[in-house]
Amino acid sequence: MAQFDLPAEELRDYRSNAPEPADFDERWRSTLESAGAFPIITSIERSDNALAGVDCWDVRFAGFGGDPVAAWFSRPHHIPETRRLPVVVEYLGYGRGRGLPHERLLWVSAGYAHLLVDSRGQGGQYGTGGDTVDNWPAAPSAPGVVTRGIRSHDDHYYRRLITDAARAVQAARSLPGTDPETVIVAGNSQGGLLSIAAAALDGAVAACLTSAPFLCDPDRALRITESAPWDEIVQYLSVYRDAEPDVMRTLSYVDGVSFARRGRAPAHFATGLRDTVCPPSTVFAAFNAYGEHTGTAPHRTIEVYPFNHHEGGDAVNVRRQLSWLNELGLGSARDSLS
Repeated sequence: MAQFDLPAEELRDYRSNAPEPADFDERWRSTLESAGAFPIITSIERSDNALAGVDCWDVRFAGFGGDPVAAWFSRPHHIPETRRLPVVVEYLGYGRGRGLPHERLLWVSAGYAHLLVDSRGQGGQYGTGGDTVDNWPAAPSAPGVVTRGIRSHDDHYYRRLITDAARAVQAARSLPGTDPETVIVAGNSQGGLLSIAAAALDGAVAACLTSAPFLCDPDRALRITESAPWDEIVQYLSVYRDAEPDVMRTLSYVDGVSFARRGRAPAHFATGLRDTVCPPSTVFAAFNAYGEHTGTAPHRTIEVYPFNHHEGGDAVNVRRQLSWLNELGLGSARDSLS
């Protein structure tokens, strides 16, 4: 796919003009307040990952409605648990589950504690599966999860998933050997949306790493792409032809741009200019709006990869994220080991 979106110079100034619900903050406040009625950690058990250099625990924490959400918590084996480490809370892409405990070792290899959060009801599309169910009833939907309950914010799947993401930050602060003041949220695509949302809803994370975030400026995305998972919404609306006003209102409560406006933490964005899954204009809509409702000017940067699709900067971008965290003074234990 050639570059199909706005020219690069226009991306730098692009703003979403989609209306934001007047009760956006109140709805999310009440949702998180309800979730907060449940104790955060429900179980933690050491897991044998067959690795000599990484200690791992199988964690369950209470997410939306008190539902148990699975996560893998890992720490470098050679660093005692009495030493509190910065912790990276990582969220996953659309269709993926947390998989096996030895799969995603980048952050713990870099010297961070790491909480890899499962995505409820996902895991059967690629990877090695997930362990968190989503048993909430919903009206008929298209295949996938984005249209589950999409006629109402109260019932929408992403209300539950975003609540899980915010609760994961609280869970990370409660785990052994983590520094509760240095929680970093990170993710790509769906995980990128969850990192922006969790940072905004928690309000006290140390940094936000978001690559090609999904569900930003959905009104524009639906006009310029039908790549998955946007095609699920297109398919749904092609059947439920009168549902568009309800669907767009529901999506306005999970729009990554609205969460970005409430961002306070330093943020590192990334986009590929040939990305039809999370079009670059929608990513820039979130980046350009970042922090504007907070009365602050949080530090933010964006990496642009002109010849890349949804993979963006891939490993190159991860290396840049690590360097950026070091520049902010949020480096891991690696450089301070004697």
